Amino acid sequence: MGELVVRALRAVLAVVFTGSVLVQALMLWVLVSGNDPEDGSLPLTSLRVVTILGIGAAQAAMVCVWRLVTMVRRGTVFSPAAFRYVDGIIGAIVAAAVVWFAVAALNAPGQRDDPGVTLIMGGIGVAVLGVALIVFVLRTLLVQAVARDVEAARMQAELDEVI
Repeated sequence: MGELVVRALRAVLAVVFTGSVLVQALMLWVLVSGNDPEDGSLPLTSLRVVTILGIGAAQAAMVCVWRLVTMVRRGTVFSPAAFRYVDGIIGAIVAAAVVWFAVAALNAPGQRDDPGVTLIMGGIGVAVLGVALIVFVLRTLLVQAVARDVEAARMQAELDEVI
């Protein structure tokens, strides 16, 4: 990965992360201070809490991507240390899907006349879980690459001994 791509990705991650923290802080302040411009009804409050949690899941994924980009830049991504960050991304995606299902459940009572909206929201949640499965498959490929890298290093060491 080129230096320009690394810098661009880090800039995007920094801007999005900073913006998400500001939005999250503002939403939390509205919840805690009681300066809610709405009537403070339970579904709206619940939606705000769920949104704060969803933003947290996205932030966790961004931190993991940042760490993986650092490992790529250093050339250490093909190591067992990368697995925890990929696992963190998978966990964040699953958490986002759970949050989305919670939003669909909170939204469902208002959709009694048109239950298709709730079904579509459920389908989107399933699609998000599908993304988690895709990342899991990529993690499996990373495991295989690390194993081959270790095997290649072992064979190179044996070859060096013979020579």
